Amino acid sequence: MGGLPLRGHMIDIQKVIAIDVHTHAEVSCCQPHDDYRPELDEAFAKYFKSDKRPTIQETADFYRDNNLAFVMFTVDSEHNVGKRRIPNIEVAEAALKNDDVMIAFASIDPHKGRMGAREARDLIENYGVKGFKFHPTVQGFYPQDKMAYHLYEVIAEYKLPMLFHSGHSGFGSGVRGGGGLRLEYSNPMHLDDVAIDFPDCPIIIAHPSWPWQDEALSVAMHKPNVYIDLSGWSPKYFPKQLIQYANTMLKDRMLFGTDFPLITPERWMKDFADAGFKEEVKPLILKENAIKMLGL
Repeated sequence: MGGLPLRGHMIDIQKVIAIDVHTHAEVSCCQPHDDYRPELDEAFAKYFKSDKRPTIQETADFYRDNNLAFVMFTVDSEHNVGKRRIPNIEVAEAALKNDDVMIAFASIDPHKGRMGAREARDLIENYGVKGFKFHPTVQGFYPQDKMAYHLYEVIAEYKLPMLFHSGHSGFGSGVRGGGGLRLEYSNPMHLDDVAIDFPDCPIIIAHPSWPWQDEALSVAMHKPNVYIDLSGWSPKYFPKQLIQYANTMLKDRMLFGTDFPLITPERWMKDFADAGFKEEVKPLILKENAIKMLGL
């Protein structure tokens, strides 16, 4: 398949003040918004008190203006939710055009099996995708389900990161029957098997994993390829044990993330400053751990 000419990432890691490992592409520039199941979008906006939907380019410009680098992805939940995804190629091509600040992860519904694995290889080889995002609750699968291994095995060939939503989900929250979405799929203990079977891939547990924060900390302590990103919550609401381990045993595996546009970097950093993190740990979380994890 095609693709833009690939270069190494041009992010000046000395210049940027932080690397946000968790932002979302919410708007496609090449296809109309899919209004299927609008009750899910409405509940999501209400839950996060935000209905901001910047374009991918607007996000890149915003991060550049704030001297930040970022990882961006969409969520492919076509099987379980039925909403048309934003194309991975669109995110990847934007990252190649904005490679001073932007890194593309892809999202492929694991129900797509071998066809999904073929797409993953094409995205890595021809579009420079640097990792993959999964959302077990929204995509409707247990992370250790062998169905997903066709996809994981391709990712593992390139030793790329796999980022998994964990814990409670704002998506479906308050909708009748939770929109049919099962929270249990996002218990981070399910990632223990994935970390065993793919020990050379960074496995990122996204978000404070409430109500399973201790499970997330346990998996990360036990498996050295497991990281935790701190997105989706203001740091002032972080569970105290998360801050305790971030300051000590897991200081090298905690990652700055926002969940932008749901939370802005300014708000996250303002609250982070006073949340109880040690001064010597803050640079690790904001940038150094991500540089290592992403191989920048």
